[in-house]
Amino acid sequence: QVQLVESGGGLVQPGGSLRLSCAASGSIFSCSVMGWFRQAPGKERELVARITSAGTTDYTNSVKGRFTISRDNAKNTVDLQMNSLEPEDTAVYYCNVRCRRHISAFYTENWGQGTQVTVSS
Repeated sequence: QVQLVESGGGLVQPGGSLRLSCAASGSIFSCSVMGWFRQAPGKERELVARITSAGTTDYTNSVKGRFTISRDNAKNTVDLQMNSLEPEDTAVYYCNVRCRRHISAFYTENWGQGTQVTVSS
């Protein structure tokens, strides 16, 4: 069982910054892809950014150049630095990780509880 604890959401003015953090704990041997999704009211959940254990990153087009994803493999944490925030970034942000319990186990997908990010003046 993997537990995810998210932090860092809140209310920020347009142009401001926030940093989201997600810590995975429990029976973890290693995690492969770690990432962040978001869901705005009335919209489907979408991928924001993801990062592999090797550090390869992928971003949705609307956040490229503004958001930066990073991870600490030793601590099983993944962060999302969000700069130049826009009202369109308002959403519930979810941490998503794929982890395994031991070296021969399959990776399982895990979701955080979500943290609200509101960009408004």
